[in-house]
Amino acid sequence: MSVLTRDEAQTRAQLIDVHRYTIDLDLTTGEETFDSRTVIHFTAREAGDTFVELKPAELRSLTLDGQPLDPAALDGNRYALTGLTAGDHELRVDASMRYSRTGEGMHRFTDPTDGERYVYTQLFMEDVQRVFAAFDQPDLKAVFALTVTAPEGWTVLGNGIATHEGNGRWTCAPTPLLSTYLVAVAAGPWHSVRTQHAGLPFGLHVRRSLGAHLDADADELFEITRQCYDRYHEKFEEPYPFDSYDQAFVPEFNAGAMENPGLVTFRDEFVYRSAVTDTQRQTRAMVIAHEMAHMWFGDLVTLKWWDDIWLNESFAEYMGYQTLTEATRFTDTWVDFGIARKAWGYDADQRPSTHPVAPDADAVPDTASAMLNFDGISYAKGASALRQLVAWLGEKDFLAGINIHFKRHRFGNATLADFIDSLAQATDRDVHAWAEVWLRTTGVDTLTPSVTGTEGGWTLGIDRDGSRPHRITVGAFDADPIEPGRLVLRDRFDVDVPLTEHDVHPGRRPSLVVLNDGDTTYAKVRLDTESWATALRSLSGIPDPLTRAVVWNAARDMVRDGELAPTAYLEAARAHLPRESDLAVVQGVLAFATGPIADCYLPADQRPAALAVLTETCRALLRHTEDGSDPGLRLTAVRHFIDAASQPASIQEWLADGSVPGGPELDPELRWRILTRLAVLGAVGEKEIAAELDRDPSAMGQEGAARCRAALPTAEAKAAAWSRLFESDDLSNYLFTATAQGFWQPEQAALVREYVPRYYPDAVALAARRGPAIAEAAGRYAFPLHAVDAEALALGEECLRDASPIPALRRKLVDQLDDLNRALRIRGA
Repeated sequence: MSVLTRDEAQTRAQLIDVHRYTIDLDLTTGEETFDSRTVIHFTAREAGDTFVELKPAELRSLTLDGQPLDPAALDGNRYALTGLTAGDHELRVDASMRYSRTGEGMHRFTDPTDGERYVYTQLFMEDVQRVFAAFDQPDLKAVFALTVTAPEGWTVLGNGIATHEGNGRWTCAPTPLLSTYLVAVAAGPWHSVRTQHAGLPFGLHVRRSLGAHLDADADELFEITRQCYDRYHEKFEEPYPFDSYDQAFVPEFNAGAMENPGLVTFRDEFVYRSAVTDTQRQTRAMVIAHEMAHMWFGDLVTLKWWDDIWLNESFAEYMGYQTLTEATRFTDTWVDFGIARKAWGYDADQRPSTHPVAPDADAVPDTASAMLNFDGISYAKGASALRQLVAWLGEKDFLAGINIHFKRHRFGNATLADFIDSLAQATDRDVHAWAEVWLRTTGVDTLTPSVTGTEGGWTLGIDRDGSRPHRITVGAFDADPIEPGRLVLRDRFDVDVPLTEHDVHPGRRPSLVVLNDGDTTYAKVRLDTESWATALRSLSGIPDPLTRAVVWNAARDMVRDGELAPTAYLEAARAHLPRESDLAVVQGVLAFATGPIADCYLPADQRPAALAVLTETCRALLRHTEDGSDPGLRLTAVRHFIDAASQPASIQEWLADGSVPGGPELDPELRWRILTRLAVLGAVGEKEIAAELDRDPSAMGQEGAARCRAALPTAEAKAAAWSRLFESDDLSNYLFTATAQGFWQPEQAALVREYVPRYYPDAVALAARRGPAIAEAAGRYAFPLHAVDAEALALGEECLRDASPIPALRRKLVDQLDDLNRALRIRGA
């Protein structure tokens, strides 16, 4: 199949203008395929040749201006339209299209709980071709009019309000001008909750088996939706541009969510069937805010070509966190961003695959290369850059520039140059120069303070390893004279980096000096020697959780850069997490400690001691929360205790009793979590897994059983799991992921050693057969992450050099091998 190049897209956009798609989908034709009939009205500006894209199971007929074309002339995913005359044209296409089980195109899912079937589209980048014929590029916007025939008892959702005409026939209201990748359909026997707000119908939809769980959270979901909607209307002069706002929580969704206008699709794990922490609820709320921001930035105004994907994602990421902070009960969202999300950007920006937030167009020559840029740079780094821009520019001027941009390009397409020109209209500052150093460069600056006490004062110097200017806040803290271990804020002040001269301040030098206090820039920071000693003693005593997140991030970066022993980080966690009050900080620190540190950065002979530190820390958190004052913190401690358990006795007792002493009771998520760990430890077998699956036959239960079976420490279990992963194409995207998550376990290194060299050729072949979504999952979840040795690194490098993996897998392998190489360096530091 051919990928679309930027040059081809430019040529086609110069030749044709697309006006309208009339699309008729029939979802009643069988379990493997559906019928797709498309009429495209377009104009050729001059005589010439072009092509239309589609990936049919069977192409039955095409006609151009009433004249039949030969279906056999389809070449891969392209049908050539030659000899076009200047003027208006009508193309009709009748095809049978395949349902997907990989989350691409028209995904089909059968709910194991009740046997009900659901379908939904995910048409991002170039997957519209799996559903209907299209001139598939973002700058050929058109009106879309859809009709859908569905089984009786189903509800059909679309970008516009869908009306049931009878006999399973549904008509969706024609859309405003949209890009092809934003068209959406979701159909099935949905459980729906509806309301009205600001004159618009709002809807929440989920499969029936999760209906009670949606009902339990519907008020919260609608409240967040209304609060974000109202706040965006205070910020943006352009009103919401579509006729309804539906949010569908769909099964086996690859992304977190997708910003289809009027029909946002979310992974249905966001409809919680087990207990969750308030930080998880905040994450769900942020995704709601993020996707709603896309209605303006991404849907109303859309990128011209995929080199500007950051314009969509960075903006929505920044607005999601900021709007949540301003408009909802979640007022500390930037703490979670700093401790968890931002690390995604820092890590990506230090790998060989790094790229500018806004890459040159030549660096994104086709859709395959564009797909690789949906990463921590386009999301987290880009949002951090925008946050720094707001700190430098001021929010008033930033929003004024945004509104100019919306007014200029509504229902059209725009580029980075257009965006910067709009900002420049709202300020006297040189935003073009800012964009060059912030958006067109790669890498992470490092800011290191030098703090010197002088007679009657102290001075601050800042060494910058990098090239970007930064406006940062510096926090100065003193030891509390009354309460040992607690720090009090003396002063916060802003500085511009690079400093033209040392900053001089009155009084004795502070006990702790924190650069980037408030976390408004994107840079690694270090602490001076005395400040680091204070942090080790009093980190949990810093009054502001965002400041604590900045210090924990400094420690994380020092571990990754080989400047702080992983064991020292674990000891800091043991000392300070039992006194930490912010749930996002606890979750972020434990995630780094249990993942990279215990699983990769420490050699195998030090892993048992690391797990002991983690279980001791979690026990301390459990003791701290025995009074029921912080159920979220307690749940976090329970989860991480389970994951770090090196002996089965305690968690076996929990499973047998159905609860943790003092709570919580074990819900399905915790039961499967315990069973997975017991499987790793060899304390359960197929009998226990099958019994739990009988107890919970849901989709989540199916995934839990697949994970447990792959985690069993027997040669037979590993062989069966490997066969399911790489020798059969039957697994859906979610069951593939679950099986891969169970397969590799640090405790089972000897058992799975033979599979390390098999991984590379088998993953390459799998990716070539099943495409980008499974390739990404194979690179992320099925990679032998715990094989931290030179031989494994050499095998991976040989694969990159000689095996020609498809781009999606190659990118994941490049990143994973760089992480492996980093782990080797840390072990040798």
